[in-house]
Amino acid sequence: MRVEIHGHRGARGLWPENTLPGMSRTMELGVHALELDVALTADRRLVLTHDLTVSAVTSADRRPIRAGDPLFPYVGKPINSLNLAQLRTLDVGVRLPRHPDDPFALTQVPMPETRMPTLGAVLGLVNAYEAESVRLHVELKSDPTRPELTPDPEAFVEQVVEELDRHGRLDNVAILSFDWRIIRHTAGLVPGARRFALIEPDTLHWHDDLGDDVAAAARDAGATTLSPKHTMVDEALMAQAAAAGLDVAVWTVNDAELAGRMLDLGVAGIVTDYPDRMRDLWRERGLQLPEPVGPLKPVGV
Repeated sequence: MRVEIHGHRGARGLWPENTLPGMSRTMELGVHALELDVALTADRRLVLTHDLTVSAVTSADRRPIRAGDPLFPYVGKPINSLNLAQLRTLDVGVRLPRHPDDPFALTQVPMPETRMPTLGAVLGLVNAYEAESVRLHVELKSDPTRPELTPDPEAFVEQVVEELDRHGRLDNVAILSFDWRIIRHTAGLVPGARRFALIEPDTLHWHDDLGDDVAAAARDAGATTLSPKHTMVDEALMAQAAAAGLDVAVWTVNDAELAGRMLDLGVAGIVTDYPDRMRDLWRERGLQLPEPVGPLKPVGV
């Protein structure tokens, strides 16, 4: 039986999310898929970030790009109001504030002076690892209720697809989004790519005429996989997904007992901040484990 482990934002519980060192260590640990988030800067560069505004939890200002920059400090500013050079001054390797109420405070290893990477840099890293066994799950951050922060969905998809194609990764990729306009356009542009329709209770109102059958609506929007928040997954939802011909990949599951219940319901993938915990559970259940990748060899070896 194959059930997949998907590293959430790399492995957010272990290393800084959406960063090159975090992705490196997650591949070396071993996952079936690397999940990452992409947004568009003011100068139309694709960068890894979960938030449409610069997060004070995952990012810290260090210096302006130039003295007197009127947009400094950058924390709290919309991603699409800042260019790549400005965003690259941020330290995204230290999670703030570090206190017991932060669920990752005690487990995430800080990596100070880590910079926000571009999608191209991550694709280059994965190719350097020759990580053909690792699928890339690229979530396009798009919110139809906040159009001032969100790029045109069709142009956004096309730019991401072009970057993936440039690095030879279109054959082993999944496109993810809560905004099903992204899913629909991807289905038309790259019909062979996997397409994950993300859902949670707070975003169901984004979709017109959703009806009582969420899985059928996701299928009709072009999805190949339904990816719900774990609180939504029950026998009824699993039956809907099966009837619609969709796999289910559940997020974000960090507890082994909860993961076990999801496995018993028949999910095809578990998105987790702690791939190490899931690997232990996979061993206990005799499930197929993803092979670790790397580590990178020194040049000339």
